[in-house]
Order: sequence, then C-alpha cells, then structure tokens
Amino acid sequence: MLDLTYEPPKPKVIAGAKHDWELVIGMEVHAQVASKAKLFSGASTTFGAEPNSNVAFVDAAMPGMLPVINEYCVEQAVRTGLGLKAEINLWSAFDRKNYFYPDLPQGYQISQLYHPIVGEGEIIVDMEPGIARKVRIERIHMEQDAGKSIHDMDPNMSFVDLNRTGVCLMEIVSRPDIRGPEEAAAYIAKLRQILRYLGTCDGNMQNGNLRADVNVSICRPGAYEKYMETQDFGHLGTRCEIKNMNSMRFIQMAIDYEARRQIAIVEAGGEIVQETRLYDPDKNETRSMRSKEEAHDYRYFPDPDLLPLEIEQDWVDGIKAALPELPDEKKARFVGEFGLSEYDASVLTAEAENAAFFEEAARGRDGKLVANWVINELFGRLKKEDHDITESPVSPAQLGGIVDLISSDAISGKIAKDLFEIVYTEGGDPARIVEERGMKQVTDTGAIEKAVDQIIADNPAQVEKAKQNPKLAGWFVGQVMKATGGKANPKAVNEIVQAKLGL
Repeated sequence: MLDLTYEPPKPKVIAGAKHDWELVIGMEVHAQVASKAKLFSGASTTFGAEPNSNVAFVDAAMPGMLPVINEYCVEQAVRTGLGLKAEINLWSAFDRKNYFYPDLPQGYQISQLYHPIVGEGEIIVDMEPGIARKVRIERIHMEQDAGKSIHDMDPNMSFVDLNRTGVCLMEIVSRPDIRGPEEAAAYIAKLRQILRYLGTCDGNMQNGNLRADVNVSICRPGAYEKYMETQDFGHLGTRCEIKNMNSMRFIQMAIDYEARRQIAIVEAGGEIVQETRLYDPDKNETRSMRSKEEAHDYRYFPDPDLLPLEIEQDWVDGIKAALPELPDEKKARFVGEFGLSEYDASVLTAEAENAAFFEEAARGRDGKLVANWVINELFGRLKKEDHDITESPVSPAQLGGIVDLISSDAISGKIAKDLFEIVYTEGGDPARIVEERGMKQVTDTGAIEKAVDQIIADNPAQVEKAKQNPKLAGWFVGQVMKATGGKANPKAVNEIVQAKLGL
C-alpha cells in the first residue's frame, strides 16, 4: 500500500469577512446505473434516442401497470457499495416519494428512504502526493429518475420527454465531511473514477449521468470539531442545497459564491433560510428555487406494489470476488511493481483504460521508461488532439517496441521521438521502420572519433574556449550529433569529446 498520511479536513477560511468562517459541505450524488434496461421496466436506457421512444407502459404510469425489479440494477448498486467499502444490507425496501411535477407521470418517485440497500462506507480523496482525506458515505439507495421538461422549443408551450423516466439512479450520500470547494471537486473526481473502474456508471456528467446536489453551510472555527465529537448537526450552520450540478468547475464556483452569500447575510444580522437553490454559471450566482422540503413533506410510505428486497450473502460474496482492481490498489501496485513515483502512478491510473494500456506496454520492460513515454509523449499528443487512449493510433505493442529499441541502444532518445512521430502518423512496426529507413544509432566509436577529430580541427578557437570553460564542451557534442544526423550515441560522443579535449 502507498504510504499515505490521512489528515483531518482543512477548513476553507473565507477571506474578506468581518469574522473567520469555515465551510461545511455534504454531497448527494446521483449516478445513473450502467444498465441497458430501466429499474422497473425493460425499456431501453440509450441516450439520445427520439423523445418518448424509450418508454414502457409502467414508465408512463398506465393504469394497472406494475413495477418489476431489474436484478442487474440491484447487482450494480451492490457492486458500488462494495467498491466504497460499505455495508451491504441484505434486507432493503422501496418507498414512494410523493410530489407533483409534469415529467413525473406517476405523481411519485419510487425510492429508498428508510431501508437503503447500502449502508455506511468511505472514499479516500487524494489531495496531493502522500496526503489524502477520508470522506464518510452515509448511504446509497436506488431510485427512479424523472423525465425531462423542455421549455425552449415553443414560445407558448412546454414539452415532456419521458425517455429518462424510470432509469435507475444510485443516490450516494456523503456525511458533511468536505471542507472546501477544491475538496468537493476532488471528491467528485475520485467517486467518478471508482464508479468507472467498477463499471457501474459511465460518469458522463455532460449527459447528466453523474450529477450532484451540494449542501453548503458556514460555521465559526471549532464548531465542526464539536459536531465530529457529538455528531450533533446543531453545531453546524443552516444548510442550503445547490441542485443538479454536473460540472466540477461549476461546483467549486457555486460553493464559493454560496459561502460568501451566507456570510454576508449572517454578518448583516440576518438568518440563513434552509432552501434549494440553482446555480447560474453565466452570472456566477445561486438563486432560490424552492424552500427545502423535509421527508414528511413528501409523505413517504412503503411502496405497496413492491415486496421488500432480500438478497443472499453468497450472492454478495460472489459479486465481491469478481470486483476489479480499484484505483488505490492499482496505484499502490504500480508504485511497488514498476518503481513509479506516486504522481506518475496517479496519472496512469486516472482511467482504467490508461492503466491497462501502460501495463500491457510495460510488461517485461523498464516501467519507468515506459511510463515516461506514455505520459509525456503519448498522452501529450492525444491531449493536443483532444483524443483519449481508446483513440490512440499507437498500440501498447508499438510503444513497447520503441522502448525496446531505446533500451538496446539501437536508437537514441532523439531518434525515438522521430520514430514515435512516424508510428503515430503512419503506423507500422518500429523495428522494421528503423531498419528500412536507416535510423539506427551509430555506436561505432571509430566513426564517432573521426567526426570529433574533424570538428576539433575545424574549430581551434572554440577548443581554447572549452579548455578554459569545460561547460562549452557541449557545443562540440552538438556539432558531432549534427554532423552524424543525430544518429551518434550521445553518451559515447560526450565521453570521446571529453577525452579529446583533455577535460
């Protein structure tokens, strides 16, 4: 395992106020389950389909239609809980959350309030190399998504698309352990990474498949510590919820604005009203949406159409045994097995596909050298062209072949970059390209000595300067490399230049 130091959350102290204030943040993340069918129907979950084309009778709340649980969605929720080191509840139940909205055909949402399928867990949030935070997970429950109201297609009417209605969501609820905008973004990034490794949610925030409700409150220094001692929320300030955030950058901006808004109200002698707010990124402000409802406002009651959900421990154990290697474990292994720095290991394990590419390319090779080429050359080029690793024209075998040629001194680092460009744009086997295009490195010391002698003979004044200032010997190395078309072994050139100049 990595040698991590777990530090208590560092509070974000807001500057520019009359007093010191600290932030307290909790998050409710809605993650769309990666499933081809909805939670209680067989309708498709394909994104971008024609409006109202992925709707079964039960989704549209047709009379007499009854929900039937999708076992795969349950499995995905359990897999997520296990990935977050959470307690799996073998007995859970569904409730009806009653509220009216045009894109909610039933007039209620099937959710889990009192008996969620997943209990307490945790997420280790990486803040900087060697430093991490531990954010507690309170629960994960399954629920239906609502549809989508569309208001900008006609000036006189609104439209409703029910394609998302009934899609399975996992609501992942954290404790109020996050203490600043940067930690909030880091938390979302780490949660998204874990979900993608598990394959339980694709984490596509642009499509709304991962979105967060952010609860923000302010308190005076020391109040959070009292809360941690007593678990009494009374020590914390009144919270406001910022609804449906689907951008890490906007989450940070919204938290910062909301904190300053609350501080201004309190320092002016006012009181914070518990409410739900929306963030406007164009104006960089939050605005009131509605007063914050409590559970009793939704008139929760057990769903009469669904029996309690009972699962077997053996089934859970089978899911656990099939879990993939998760990011923290993979990063620790890369550090130990390949001798990588924690930073390089973090970059390579940010996405499961990146890690798989590196591991295949590094098999049987110098892991540090492969990591350097993957991170700096390949990732750099892909980022420049706005591509990801799945679109890479260079395969792990091809990149490994380039590294093999470097390791065997067949080519120099400079030649390797030229070779990488050829492979990236034209494809082909690196070893064959080097052979056919005469790109092999010159290692014949006799040939190198001849070139060095010629450069020295042609530049007597520069020789005298180099003897006075040995650092100028690098000029001769450069000239020899130029004379040999960059093919001479740089190490051999440097050694011969030093010897010939008597340095």
